[in-house]
Amino acid sequence: MPSPAGVLSVPAPSPPRVRPFEVLVLFCLAHFAVDLYSIGLGVLQPLLVEQYRLSLTQAGWLGGVLVLSSSLLQPAYGWLSDRFHSRMFSVLAPAVAALFLCGLGWAPHFPALLAMVFLGGAGIAAFHPQAAAQATIGLDSGRGRAMAIFISSGTLGLALGPVYYSALASALGLRGVLWASLPGVLISAVLLGRLRFSPEERPRAHVDWNALREVWKPLTLLYLLVFVRSIVQVSFAQFLPLFLTRQRGYSFQEASYLTSGYLLCGAVGGFLGGSLADRFGGRRVILWSMAGSAPFLWLFVLTSGWVSSAGLVLGGLVLLFTIPVNVVMGQELVPSQAGTVSALMMGFAWGLAGLLFIPAVGWVSDHWSMQHAFAGLVLFPIAGYFLAVKLPRS
Repeated sequence: MPSPAGVLSVPAPSPPRVRPFEVLVLFCLAHFAVDLYSIGLGVLQPLLVEQYRLSLTQAGWLGGVLVLSSSLLQPAYGWLSDRFHSRMFSVLAPAVAALFLCGLGWAPHFPALLAMVFLGGAGIAAFHPQAAAQATIGLDSGRGRAMAIFISSGTLGLALGPVYYSALASALGLRGVLWASLPGVLISAVLLGRLRFSPEERPRAHVDWNALREVWKPLTLLYLLVFVRSIVQVSFAQFLPLFLTRQRGYSFQEASYLTSGYLLCGAVGGFLGGSLADRFGGRRVILWSMAGSAPFLWLFVLTSGWVSSAGLVLGGLVLLFTIPVNVVMGQELVPSQAGTVSALMMGFAWGLAGLLFIPAVGWVSDHWSMQHAFAGLVLFPIAGYFLAVKLPRS
């Protein structure tokens, strides 16, 4: 992106090139922050439901708006990122997500709450496509492991979010959670000072439909697999605190700790999945994930006590093996469209799953029970296994 001085035709020295490892570290820190804020709505749902007297269906609509804004619209941001290559997509995202999603307790009414959720989600959406495309640039080997580190840094933010918000909300109240936005604002300031893209790193400036059409079959299978996993992933992330407090009788703090444990194991699972894919291939890892996660998640839904908790965290670990695997496989299919493919694999699939299924889970919970809703979600990894069988062997 040209500097203001360049626009005025005044020669300016080029900023020093940031080394690939430093780029990866910067994006990992930002990903941690962005995903830390993306879990905020789910964690604060019990308090928001109480303060605004929401039904579970309304709570589901809040979650649906978040995934619409933060995920379903990611391909648009991916295209804009590939088109304009402005670092502001990455730089401003942590601050925007932080301020709107930590300020939900200040909304005067439900429509304002919806608007704040949408705007906070826009910060999340702007970050992911560009960051996923740029995080591993310049690395000559181990891209699967590097992508796993990048993805896992975000999942680590998701994992620590429940404890972070629970501690602040317990000490300062729902409105006091606004103080949680400070790390995101600080990280945006660091990115503004350090993050630079060199000209050779610029992706193509348009969507190459011919390149996408050439690999549409494996790309469609990968997309459907992300969609199936995302149905379980986003619905659990959004409703788990409510499920644990309402269905299992946990306190707000207890539910937050168990949600953090589930998400932390997901972060570990993402890292392991990337490493396993480098060694055994992505197709095998996806098959293992789909086949292995369902029994553990069934254990969580159908039992209670420590057995149920163990099923939850182990199910989350195995389910999220596939997050970096899908992204890298998609980027390798169409290297020239890394931003667009990353948006499809990380955003659009997640967003469509959330937009369709989070309100549906809320509706089923209102009309039957959350137990029925969660039991239905566990069926999806089984369908994912039969889809993964059709992936081409490498």
